[in-house]
Amino acid sequence: MDNNLKREIILENYQNPKNKGLLNDDSYIKVNMNNESCIDEVNLEVKIENNIIKDIRFDGEACAISTSSTSTMIEVLTGKTIKEAENILQNFLNMIDEKPFDKDVLEEAIVYDDIAKNPSRKKCVLLSWWGIEKVLNALKANK
Repeated sequence: MDNNLKREIILENYQNPKNKGLLNDDSYIKVNMNNESCIDEVNLEVKIENNIIKDIRFDGEACAISTSSTSTMIEVLTGKTIKEAENILQNFLNMIDEKPFDKDVLEEAIVYDDIAKNPSRKKCVLLSWWGIEKVLNALKANK
């Protein structure tokens, strides 16, 4: 993907993030994530029905990379089954860790494919993805 297009997607998701604002609805799974090395703190609310991610909401204080990554994650994962979300998550984590990954499943999240060149930003881009990982792991543990 062209670097200018990557920048546009990241900037758009920072300036106009998807699903910003919490609903405080008890049908959502809630998780708080914070980055101890900076100000990033993100609260996620995830609604799952019939093994499908129906909605993801977020709020908090976060840098441009963390906010845009959260917004991109929401767009990519909403409407996916739990199994699809786990696959996307694993491929995203592999990409960030510079391991083999399937770029085709990542959709717009591919814009972060060179974040490893800037290691100080890895936690920023991963914070909300780790939150989704916590949600998915909690679901497995409760089955």
